[in-house]
Amino acid sequence: MLRIRQLKLPVEHSRRDLEQKIIKTLRIRPEELIRYELIRRSLDARGGELKYVYMIDAEVKREPTVLKHCNGHAEKAVRTWYQFPKASADAKKMQGRPVIIGAGPAGLFCGWMLAKAGYAPLVLERGEKAEDRARTVEHFWLTGELNERSNVQFGEGGAGTFSDGKLNTLVKDPVGRNRKVLELFVEAGADEEILYEQKPHLGTDELIGIVTYIRKEIERLGGEVRFHCQMTDLLIQNGQIHGVQATDLKTGEMEEIASGQVVLAVGHSARDTFSMLKTRQIPMRAKPFAVGVRMEHPQEMINISQYGADYPSFLPSAAYKVTRQTGAGRGVYSFCMCPGGYVVNASSEKGHLAVNGMSYHARDSRNANSAMIVTVTPEDFGSDDILAGVEFQRKLERAAYELGGGKVPVQLFGDFCQNIPTTTLGEVEPCIKGQYTFANVRNIFPAELSSALEEGIHGCEKLIRGFDRPDAVLSGVESRTSSPVRIMRDETFESEIRGLYPCGEGAGYAGGITSAAMDGLKIAEAIAKKYLPCYD
Repeated sequence: MLRIRQLKLPVEHSRRDLEQKIIKTLRIRPEELIRYELIRRSLDARGGELKYVYMIDAEVKREPTVLKHCNGHAEKAVRTWYQFPKASADAKKMQGRPVIIGAGPAGLFCGWMLAKAGYAPLVLERGEKAEDRARTVEHFWLTGELNERSNVQFGEGGAGTFSDGKLNTLVKDPVGRNRKVLELFVEAGADEEILYEQKPHLGTDELIGIVTYIRKEIERLGGEVRFHCQMTDLLIQNGQIHGVQATDLKTGEMEEIASGQVVLAVGHSARDTFSMLKTRQIPMRAKPFAVGVRMEHPQEMINISQYGADYPSFLPSAAYKVTRQTGAGRGVYSFCMCPGGYVVNASSEKGHLAVNGMSYHARDSRNANSAMIVTVTPEDFGSDDILAGVEFQRKLERAAYELGGGKVPVQLFGDFCQNIPTTTLGEVEPCIKGQYTFANVRNIFPAELSSALEEGIHGCEKLIRGFDRPDAVLSGVESRTSSPVRIMRDETFESEIRGLYPCGEGAGYAGGITSAAMDGLKIAEAIAKKYLPCYD
């Protein structure tokens, strides 16, 4: 296979145009092109001309000759193929089956890989299966009645199920885990375009079916997934994990489940679990994260900014990424940008309110939204306690809940700058899943964070015209950008408690769906290297 980089075509091109471009670039006759594969496609809007930029792998006849005469426009393709490891020579037989805590991307992909390898894992999830969870969340958005065990944060698929479903990641990937995760998503029903799009995404509507497929595959391969089942304690003897205590949330019955391998894939909002781990003296430390608001603009404004005024209608809703540094040295930046998306009430504790963003696959709402956030560090938390970041989040979420009376508090950016409550909308009408009310969102934050957000958003006007428009809508509070703790692990991916594997975003080792799934693969590999399956 030969690899062609930077192959550019107008966005209106046809498949035949692409094939002819490949043939011309390689200086071959049409019959010499055997097949080709799209490795990457990105949209380039620089210079006022919209182009797709491709990376292509092509199989041709007389490859050495073609490579020699194509004037350096191609190179020998080098691909990294993912391989799940075999057990080491000194691997021990596993006593019982591995237990995975949490059915988010990290837990599901860890479980799926272990199930494929014959380990028959047991997955415990406090929330509901995806299809039931979707109905529960919709009920909450309509009525405000929160189910603390199954909501936007908890349940099959994790917090990522109610998000834009972005699958791009900046994690370095020398062994092919990123590609493997995307291939597994395709196996589970995702469109094959995610294998080559530079910024692939799925959307909430597709993710629900995909995670359901993964669960059924785990079960088909001999594993088990239990819902309404929360891990409430760890069973530890002499520095070694021996299992977990699990509580059936429907009946209240507790059960001790023996296992020498427990994967902690609990998600970034498992605050009660973090407290239990602290009590158990599991090594953890507080870590920085970021907080702020969701900001909505008209999607058409973003499209024109990114594509130009005369952009073709078939192009997808445009995304953006902005970052600014304030005079006081704080970084303000966009996060989890949702083209054609919705702001969602993402609360998981009564008396507290948090927001997030999500999109459906079509990304066809009238607004774009993203989190506009500012980094906070343990120095901001006012305490050196391991869980000080959790309390910092809760303080902001209590303020947001009280400010809106349980509804999402919203404010126009112009009013935010003037520090006055909003009383009427401008041209931008919120696209929000959940009830909302006008308020002074600025009052949620300490003064230094409010000032940083105001300054940073104004600064983004230099990057996107109209970004700081007075009628842009702010919603608060975006507080769950990442885990407030890191559960420590060593080079074998185990905690100081042997057999305990911190995993994914909640443990502090991932920052999105793909990176969490990749970390799940990494933990499955670590277990498979060390142990032979013996569950039957």
